[in-house]
Amino acid sequence: MTKDATVQDNAAPDQGPVTEADIQLIQRILPHRYPFLLVDRVLRIDGIRSAQGIKNVTMNEPHFQGHFPGEPIMPGVTIIEAMAQTAAVMVGASLGLTGGNLLIYFMSIDNAKFRRKVVPGDRLVMDVTTLRGKPGARVWRFRGVASVEGELAAEAEFMAMLDMKAV
Repeated sequence: MTKDATVQDNAAPDQGPVTEADIQLIQRILPHRYPFLLVDRVLRIDGIRSAQGIKNVTMNEPHFQGHFPGEPIMPGVTIIEAMAQTAAVMVGASLGLTGGNLLIYFMSIDNAKFRRKVVPGDRLVMDVTTLRGKPGARVWRFRGVASVEGELAAEAEFMAMLDMKAV
């Protein structure tokens, strides 16, 4: 098992907590799959406090067929979803929720702002911070900021409910 795939519930004492997540760990946490898996890697996980994820934006994503023909732009809702998925990976990795039975539901999206277009070829960097939530809580609140090459692309606060489905 690579360090990326280490989780607290099965880590050796000297390995410590998860600090990043590769695509294999992301898929063990999130139920999302193509075409709606919107985070490629989580570069930094600071427990349940904050994380930084990336989404490599490519032309072959299905939303670009209609948004917009001739001028492909990543829809704002998918940028917010990518931030939310980064937050879910942070919580799932930090709490050892890697059994494939975690479902996450949006409850609210507040103060969403979009500052620049995100287009194919961009590397979307998503920084998320927990505003409210703790181990055992079902409802969490986060702030997300997405940027491309250091330029702010979008920001929002969002609330989500974590639900463990029966295995």
